[in-house]
Amino acid sequence: MASFLRIQGAKIVDGDGQEVIFRGAGLGGWMTMENFISGFPGCEFQIRAALAEVIGEKKAEYFFDKFLEYFFAEPDAAFFKSLGLNCIRIAISYRHFEDDMHPRVLKREGFKHLDRVIATCAKHGIYTILDMHTAPGGQNGGWHSDHGAHISGFWIHKDFQDRMVWLWTEVAKHYKDETWIAGYNVLNEPADPAHSGLIAFYDRVHAAIRSVDPNHALFLDGNTFASDFSGFPDDAGTRWPNAAYAIHDYSLYGFPSSPEPYSRTEEQRRRMKRSYEKKREWMDARGLCVWNGEWGPVYARKDYEGAEMDSINERRFAVLNDQLEMYQRDRLSWSIWLYKDIGYQGMVHVAHSTPYMLLLREHLYKKYRLAVDAWGADDRYIGDVYNPLVALIRKEVPDEAHQRLYPYPIWTVPRRMEVLARNILVGEFMVKEWAEHFRGMRDEELDKIAQSFKFENCVEREGLNRVLRAHASQAASG
Repeated sequence: MASFLRIQGAKIVDGDGQEVIFRGAGLGGWMTMENFISGFPGCEFQIRAALAEVIGEKKAEYFFDKFLEYFFAEPDAAFFKSLGLNCIRIAISYRHFEDDMHPRVLKREGFKHLDRVIATCAKHGIYTILDMHTAPGGQNGGWHSDHGAHISGFWIHKDFQDRMVWLWTEVAKHYKDETWIAGYNVLNEPADPAHSGLIAFYDRVHAAIRSVDPNHALFLDGNTFASDFSGFPDDAGTRWPNAAYAIHDYSLYGFPSSPEPYSRTEEQRRRMKRSYEKKREWMDARGLCVWNGEWGPVYARKDYEGAEMDSINERRFAVLNDQLEMYQRDRLSWSIWLYKDIGYQGMVHVAHSTPYMLLLREHLYKKYRLAVDAWGADDRYIGDVYNPLVALIRKEVPDEAHQRLYPYPIWTVPRRMEVLARNILVGEFMVKEWAEHFRGMRDEELDKIAQSFKFENCVEREGLNRVLRAHASQAASG
């Protein structure tokens, strides 16, 4: 039986004091569905409501339950372990455990699939980290916090924070004796404009969890999408014992918006290294433990990038490899984003020939063409529509200080326009169109569609997994 892991100085160690280095991935798009991962526009709460309107609540619940059942199961865990990986960060949504109309009433059925996956991973010797990817009101302005707005209500309504403290207490009670859970990642990518609110929340949630669970480690994201620790207290090491600090180290070179193709030049490597070191320097100065909770490139697809796909992806694999070389030198624990999706970033992806992908083929291309999904969007087809809006804002609000609205510099003027005009507005208009694809389907048909996400109906991204396997082996032997 595994022992509780704990944070000892700058290291993660087991019950015998031996260092443990996490080599893992994020199970995103599952208990927190995301548009680019799972193939819908907008936010999860919107598509759940739209599907219930089209086929009825009972059938919609049936479909989503089957989706959860098939998305991660025994074959997924076995494959994951075969790569030499040892930890899965599970992104969960508060909505599985609490209803906005019935706050602080625990939905115990929310644990059904989570219990199953934790047990399946444990069977294969895989640790899990529970990542609260969404919070009531939204802890950031991204689609992945599933609140449908760009203002983070979590930081301006105390009751949202009270509910999150309550929920973590319930989750910690439920899992307090589970040693294969490495710890709790208490809030994904917070974006607190005041910075002080995050610290106050961490104080409260730390005390609440420790009141029922003294053993599990906590993983605390930096502010502003896990990038900024400038507002953190100098006494963090003693204030929050048994805690590690999470950065998210996405490199711009791994995305379509890269300023130049990645060719592994000395200057490009220097910039990549500097970006990584800047994120972790606050912890390094204090001898604290760092965990890279998210990172990784996105990949080109034959349907969309055509003949350019292979050359683009070779450059992205080079980014992946060079980041892993940095992490290996620092003995850094990491969790790549992401394990499974419909073909953009996952280690495995749903095959094009499956019922789900065939059903939504044209809809998915339309989403790509209109760049309504925020993650790694390619705006080549719609730049002429939105660039004038950016130019208008810059012309009419010429003071650059007034353009730097939080969370600057993560969100610049173009990024803010993307969020409000494309990802929220246009994406919202496409939600019902997605749901209409399911109209009139019987349970048997819905089950067949959901089975598209089973491991046996997925394709391995061989180039990505080849790099991961090689570095996982090095970490294990190092």
